[in-house]
Amino acid sequence: MSAEERSKIPNSLREHWMPFTSNKDFKENPRLITEAKGLYLKNHHGKTMIDASSGLFCNPLGHGRKEIINAITKQLEILDYTQPFQQGFGGSFELATRITKHTPGNLNRIFFSTSGSDAVETAIKISIAYHKSKGHGERFRIVGRERAYHGMHIGGTSVGGMINNVKTFASILMPGVVHMRHTHLPDHKFISGQPETGAELADDLERIAANFGAENIAACIVEPTAGSTGTLVPPKG
Repeated sequence: MSAEERSKIPNSLREHWMPFTSNKDFKENPRLITEAKGLYLKNHHGKTMIDASSGLFCNPLGHGRKEIINAITKQLEILDYTQPFQQGFGGSFELATRITKHTPGNLNRIFFSTSGSDAVETAIKISIAYHKSKGHGERFRIVGRERAYHGMHIGGTSVGGMINNVKTFASILMPGVVHMRHTHLPDHKFISGQPETGAELADDLERIAANFGAENIAACIVEPTAGSTGTLVPPKG
């Protein structure tokens, strides 16, 4: 980026430490998004691009939807925020009820969180607390899977199987976590769709239960399709 182009950026870019970004490289060649509409983003050079990942996989309805903007504005005018401890907001109960109409079986309790990392951390704590409340405090082990990504909080990093993350934070990760092998095999790399082999590796859960004691396992967390490690679809079966 030239000095002239850099001078058009209205801040120094030094103060903001960005997540999952090579900050030094970014500051040398900034990629700033200035506008968004529908499927498209516009950067500070005026270039338009497709938002193919729906933001961070969380904006499938598109950008700048007028009906969404109006609904948000209306709600902000009535009630912008209220803390959720020991008191409630009717809209959150309505949303929980609407969500459960689309969930299977007895999966009918909704706990809201602000991100995937927070959701995983909360799920881990719920599983431990549940068994403890039932008098089974010995159930402390969480089973994860190799190559999985479950966020960057301590719990999510512990149950995840991203090698670099585990190595970096090994000294502070949760004890009692064990990992199943992934069902994606080296010879699957050029296969389109679901592979014919690999389903037998899902039996790793039985091996772990036998080795560590099923009575000591609190929960198992698995991505049906591993996302951050390469969109690895499960094998047939």
